Amino acid sequence: MIGTAAVLGVAAAALTMVLTPGPNMMYLVSRTVSQGRRAGFVSLAGVAVGFAVYLAAATAGITAVFAVVPGLYLALKLAGAAYLGWLAWKTLRPGGVSAFAPAELPADPARRLFTMGLVTNLLNPKIAIMYMALIPQFVVPAAGSVWLQSLSLGAVQIAVALTVNALIVVSAGAVATFLGGRPLWLRAQRYVTGTVLGAMAALVATDRARPLPA
Repeated sequence: MIGTAAVLGVAAAALTMVLTPGPNMMYLVSRTVSQGRRAGFVSLAGVAVGFAVYLAAATAGITAVFAVVPGLYLALKLAGAAYLGWLAWKTLRPGGVSAFAPAELPADPARRLFTMGLVTNLLNPKIAIMYMALIPQFVVPAAGSVWLQSLSLGAVQIAVALTVNALIVVSAGAVATFLGGRPLWLRAQRYVTGTVLGAMAALVATDRARPLPA
């Protein structure tokens, strides 16, 4: 059985991560603003499947591989940090735009929206680190089945992430309209997002935590 402290800990970590601007948020917002809520929810379905893939991998004990071969975990961290750093530069560079800024994007079919949501989540370093490093910290072998604890805690993360992301999809259009008439606010949002992404890149690159065996 998982304890209340573990559930609350994972929920808090999941809430912090999902509210921090990252690849998933940027993709869902930009697609919703450009193509509507239906497109946003189809994309979110792909993101949900990506969570399920990570959960299945964590439950199967893939974190043990990273514990035995720390070089792989280091490569994952550095790749994730580089990706977040690139997103930060893309947001902050001269001529960069906010995810909430209206943009003319081609209307993709549902299959492509779903696939892009899935791929975006699978390549999201925040989610990889959540499942490979953070969730294992809340698993207590003495409390019972390790795989069942991993499954339960992963379900908590998915519930929090999907709830918040659904709210983001629902409100993206209204936020974009509000910011669209306030260019200074839109610019401030872009700088805040870029700064947060840059800080996350630095934290990921310098984090010394290692995944625990699953």
